Amino acid sequence: MKQTLQLRLGQQLTMTPQLQQAIKLLQLSSLDLQQEIQQALDSNMMLEVAEEEGSHGDFNDAVEVATTPSEPEFKELSNLDADTNIPQELPVDSSWDEVYDSIQTYSAGHSDSDSDDFIFQRAPAQSLQDYLHWQMELTPFSEQDYAIATAIIDAVDDDGYLTVSVDDIHQGLATQINGLEVEEVTAVLHRVQNFDPPGVAAPDLATCLAIQLNQLPDDTPWKKEALTLVTRHLELLAKKDLARIRRTMDLSEEDLNRVVTLIRTLEPKPGRTISATESQYVIPDVFVVKQGNDWVVALNPEISPKLRVNPFYSGMIKRADNSADNVTMKNHLQEARWFIKSLQSRNETLLKVARCIVERQKDFLEYGETAMKPLVLRDIAEEVGMHESTISRVTTQKYIHTPNGVFEFKYFFSSHVSTNAGGECSATAIKAYLKEIIEGEDPLKPLSDHTIAAMLKGRGINVARRTIAKYREAMAIPPSNERKRVF
Repeated sequence: MKQTLQLRLGQQLTMTPQLQQAIKLLQLSSLDLQQEIQQALDSNMMLEVAEEEGSHGDFNDAVEVATTPSEPEFKELSNLDADTNIPQELPVDSSWDEVYDSIQTYSAGHSDSDSDDFIFQRAPAQSLQDYLHWQMELTPFSEQDYAIATAIIDAVDDDGYLTVSVDDIHQGLATQINGLEVEEVTAVLHRVQNFDPPGVAAPDLATCLAIQLNQLPDDTPWKKEALTLVTRHLELLAKKDLARIRRTMDLSEEDLNRVVTLIRTLEPKPGRTISATESQYVIPDVFVVKQGNDWVVALNPEISPKLRVNPFYSGMIKRADNSADNVTMKNHLQEARWFIKSLQSRNETLLKVARCIVERQKDFLEYGETAMKPLVLRDIAEEVGMHESTISRVTTQKYIHTPNGVFEFKYFFSSHVSTNAGGECSATAIKAYLKEIIEGEDPLKPLSDHTIAAMLKGRGINVARRTIAKYREAMAIPPSNERKRVF
């Protein structure tokens, strides 16, 4: 095989570091963006936050200011060392706190973003296990009973039910406690079952409901009948076999309805009353308000602080030589400018896409979900002149604040269904119609999917029965036979 040299010319698309950084910032959520900005501030000496008077803008300021991000401003800083009045040395018999009071004072009408961050000042969420352990500490237990109660509480799941049997708990503790009897474990279990929330540590649903009924006052109407029903005939109640229940318990239809009404006041999953999940707060990236007949779109000024290049350090580069330190400072300066430009590009793209979405979904802002129009990523990409992948990055984990609530950008994109008039109806609007129809149905005669499809067809929306079933399952709405209420 003969070896030869060949010269070929071609074009190849290469992602520069600047482009990679811009794409990375574009797909970050607001919380991730704040962490990325803070990391850049900590690692780059040239970057700093531009502190200005009234920089803590609110919602109204964001709407009044020009929504298109302006070019970053580079202003020289004054000589901080010349203006300071802090002494270089303190007396040896005094501390810093005695000279400078570290207690922050708050004046009326003054708001600071750091002091108002109540999200990080709240207490952590309490789990069901912690709540039961706290009650156990307040209950007079012997050392042996304390160990048994700890094992029982550890075996309780998030719904409040006991996940193992009493025999399993006894076998697990028998190797640690000599002479332990099963009756002792059962006695401690009964004490734990009297903890709050009512019905906790029950092995099954019947026992859970019975514990809650036993804790009601003795003069509670229909308490005795409700106990009999949940302990002996709970399976018949689940099957809604009311005729057999009336014959077995010798109750009239009206009396049975009263007994069932009392049972409905009980909690089948007592553990969910003690929420162990922390609230997740959504920070909107864009605000939308109506001014006159127009909808105004503005970026949230709190999610992205205004950055600038530190003029003090940038000025030192001009006076320095080509030493290693000066080269490092030049690299930091170039990285700082790239970061500011990428951040500005992200804000411009986000604002451009948000305006396009608002322009197409004005009816939703005016009339609600039933007026949502079908929209796909390609429509926005063609209008703003970007690729669909870019629009997908912009609309992921980005939120928009509207008069109807806070929604993710992805919420405004949905498929379509044809109408009799030749138009299109979005899937979001169909789900809103479906929810409206089911909420207004007769609980004794719930509507089937075929009937709902016929009703939507009467409104001009051609949708198949299987499509109704798919949307209904996506909304966690049970079928008609499970929605039927016979009492």
